[in-house]
Amino acid sequence: MNSIVRVENLCKQYRLGARGPAYETLRESIVGAVRAPFKRLSGANGTRETIWALKDVSFEVAPGEVVGIIGSNGAGKSTLLKTLSRITEPTKGKVELYGRLASLLEVGTGFHPELTGRENIYLNGAILGMRKAEIDRKFDEIIVFAELEKFLDTPVKHYSSGMYMRLAFAVASHLEPEILLVDEVLAVGDAAFQKKCLGKMGEVAKHGRTVLFVSHNLTAVKSLCRRTLRLDKGVIVDSGDTDQVVLKYIQNETQTRMQRHWDDPQTAPGGSDVRLHRLSITPLGQNVDQPITVQTPLRLEAAFWNYLPDAVLNFSIVIYNIEGVAIFNTGSVARSFPRGLVCGSFVIPGDFLNDDTYTVRVLIVKDTSVALLDVSDVLMFEVRDSDRQGNWYGKWIGTVRPKFDWQVSVEE
Repeated sequence: MNSIVRVENLCKQYRLGARGPAYETLRESIVGAVRAPFKRLSGANGTRETIWALKDVSFEVAPGEVVGIIGSNGAGKSTLLKTLSRITEPTKGKVELYGRLASLLEVGTGFHPELTGRENIYLNGAILGMRKAEIDRKFDEIIVFAELEKFLDTPVKHYSSGMYMRLAFAVASHLEPEILLVDEVLAVGDAAFQKKCLGKMGEVAKHGRTVLFVSHNLTAVKSLCRRTLRLDKGVIVDSGDTDQVVLKYIQNETQTRMQRHWDDPQTAPGGSDVRLHRLSITPLGQNVDQPITVQTPLRLEAAFWNYLPDAVLNFSIVIYNIEGVAIFNTGSVARSFPRGLVCGSFVIPGDFLNDDTYTVRVLIVKDTSVALLDVSDVLMFEVRDSDRQGNWYGKWIGTVRPKFDWQVSVEE
């Protein structure tokens, strides 16, 4: 079968501190001209550091295939999709696409802020090369999916990021592209809409269209993609069956994902209501460099910035195993909090979790019903088997491994 996407030896290099082509004001042009001789004298241009965001990336995608792309932040995932979308030009290499392409890379990409939601639907359809009659046929489905009927004739500059997300995904997924590129923008939507989007991507794939899906939500990648690529520092370091690639990735990342910390609220996960500040798993009663075993108690600590006055909020933590099975969900008591930093913790007792690799999902919930923040796979940790008594060393059955206080006796 011929490939619909072919990438050969793709490279993308950036110069740190370099500014791309842009329109300048007269003042900026004059200042630049004055500074230029001094820059030449200092040798600044000659010593500017460069990085390779992508290096010798090669792969092919068959028509109708859904391919996941995973990796840590800065691995090159978004750069790859931007290059495939022709948003940025490659430094070296070749990209061949054989079909109509739609990309969902950043919230609001391809939208004109002064146009209404209705007008932007037709604008995006025209960009994709569709005729008005084709867009008309899909228009009602797009509006129903996006759930934005009341705001259809409002300029999108007044939309929230979540509303942008709803409309952008509805347009990209319903206007029948042969190739759909989706980056981690789904994290903007609420949990219900994320689930709706994932279901739509599965439906798109069943109709024979090709999807490249970048996400940190490994459960979603596993459910949608049969094949996955893993990038690290711009290089494909693993490729193949999704379950195996994800397993290796988690095992590789485990030692560096026991804690996450965001010092800048502007870049932290969340929105105008709450922002995640930190989340950590700490083994109790042992050194941090010792492996966690089934007998190790673990303390989970979390903190978030609350920007709502007197809001009734609570934490909700869900622990998943490597298969994406929810092991348990625990929540703090809902109570009213003033604005400020809210902290919470709990202990997972020893002799509770089975040996496995686990991921942590954190939710901040308002009024015990509305998720203001929902981030999956924010932490990863491994629980190893400990020394057993007896001669059997197979995999212990079950998702949990409780040690109950058995009372055993012999009846006469």
